[in-house]
Amino acid sequence: MALRVPKAPGFAQMLKDGAKHYSGLEEAVYRNIAACKEFSNTLKTAYGPQGRNKMIINHLEKLFVTNDAATIIKELEIEHPAAKLIVLASQMQEQEVGDGTNWVVIFAGTLLEAAGDLIRMGLTPTDVADGYELALKKALDILESIKCWEVVDPRNKEQVTKALRTAVMSKQYGNEDFLADLISRACISILPEKTTFNVDNVRVCKILGCGLHNSDVIQGMVFRRTVEGSVVSQEKAKIAVYSCPFDITTTETKGTVLIKSADELAKFSRGEESRMEDTVKEIADAGINVIAAGGKVGDLALHYLNKYNIMAVRVPSKFDLRRLCKTVGATILPKLTCPTKEEVGFCDKVFVDEVGDTPVIIFRQDGEESKIATIVIRGSTENYMDDIERAVDDGVNTFKALTRDGRFVAGAGACEIELSRQIELYGLQCPGLEQYAIKKYSEALRVFVKILADNCGAQGQEALSNIFAEHQNGKPNVGFDCEGDGAAVQDAAEKGLVDLLVTKFWGLKYATSAACQILRVDQIIMAKKAGGPKPRGMGPQDPDDE
Repeated sequence: MALRVPKAPGFAQMLKDGAKHYSGLEEAVYRNIAACKEFSNTLKTAYGPQGRNKMIINHLEKLFVTNDAATIIKELEIEHPAAKLIVLASQMQEQEVGDGTNWVVIFAGTLLEAAGDLIRMGLTPTDVADGYELALKKALDILESIKCWEVVDPRNKEQVTKALRTAVMSKQYGNEDFLADLISRACISILPEKTTFNVDNVRVCKILGCGLHNSDVIQGMVFRRTVEGSVVSQEKAKIAVYSCPFDITTTETKGTVLIKSADELAKFSRGEESRMEDTVKEIADAGINVIAAGGKVGDLALHYLNKYNIMAVRVPSKFDLRRLCKTVGATILPKLTCPTKEEVGFCDKVFVDEVGDTPVIIFRQDGEESKIATIVIRGSTENYMDDIERAVDDGVNTFKALTRDGRFVAGAGACEIELSRQIELYGLQCPGLEQYAIKKYSEALRVFVKILADNCGAQGQEALSNIFAEHQNGKPNVGFDCEGDGAAVQDAAEKGLVDLLVTKFWGLKYATSAACQILRVDQIIMAKKAGGPKPRGMGPQDPDDE
């Protein structure tokens, strides 16, 4: 007779075998804080212009070499539930502003580390969370008053280049001037008059070889492929776009054709050929001299396209096909028919070019009506070009944010120190236990200057003291000088080191919200994972195979 083993008493007896349950300060709160602190410390060394790169190998064994926190977080697949909350906060920051993801992770981790000290002193997690929320409210009020510069006209190239420079510098230190100029040219050229700016309208085409300074902006679309036929260039092109293959259409139902003689076979083949020629002739008579197809271009179709001097381009990606339509103003046709006047697209020049050893097709719009710009990036390795693309992405997102709100605060840690100084004064006036949490909040903001200094090989504490002294003397724009000797300081606003005010605004909100949410968790209940054990990998098929 089998003995029935009773389940453990308490909460665990209500759950399935294999479920996990943690509760209380020791098991839940401190465990969460420790996980988030470790996660934050991992990304600290990647912060700032001198931040180190991380080598990430994802689940598909693809290699990434980058200091971009959003990419590191996305490819790491973090499992811990509390750390996942910080990941969600940083992802929201990425969606809202497109920059400052590392800032959110570091600040949330530092707030939780400070909260651990306060809880050990005897404060409850609720007191700490309430104090943090009061400090956040004050920080957002102060942020509005420490604006140091504003982009008045988003079409002014000089202003936009200065605005994008700091965002690009954090990813590509040393190349920021060239890249900021490149991105500002691309963004301003497609900025619409009334509707909002769409970041998807700035495309990136990476072509291996040469150096970064050979990169350029092209008005229109660039595809890394060659044409299907023998026609390689068209001026003042009229374009028809098809999502289907440009080939003889097959019937939807199966049928049998009984052919009794060679003459009948010739007539049957000629019928298909004449139908194809009629279709191509009709397209040519409508004035169309370029066709773009989503599927393959058949040999017979290609013969007639060459005969009527029509350029054929195959674009296998449906997303690229949509962007091409947006560039040339065409409508995608799902069937092989002649388009109407409204469905035809127009382009100043469509031609095949060679960049390095790579053949490319360029759809170029020379006029002002171009809706899409492509930044052609050159580089020595794929990984390097991927990192440049992430810097471009940050710059384009910063441009989108400044079209909505062009206010900037001083960078290089100056904004954080000024917030820290004023929040500390506010905390001294607050009664109750929240004042301890407010003081810790102000101390947490100082971590950014320490990290900037540490990553540059300088003394973090000395740099912090020097900057704090300048702020006490009424210089709110003084920050850390990455290019100076030791713990040197500089006026960040004068040097053009500025950060978007909305980046700091949402960063403070998301980081504080995530930290408070984690602090208010006192139990972790993890159900048993779905599914059984993973299937074993395939072994040797033959005893002799090793």
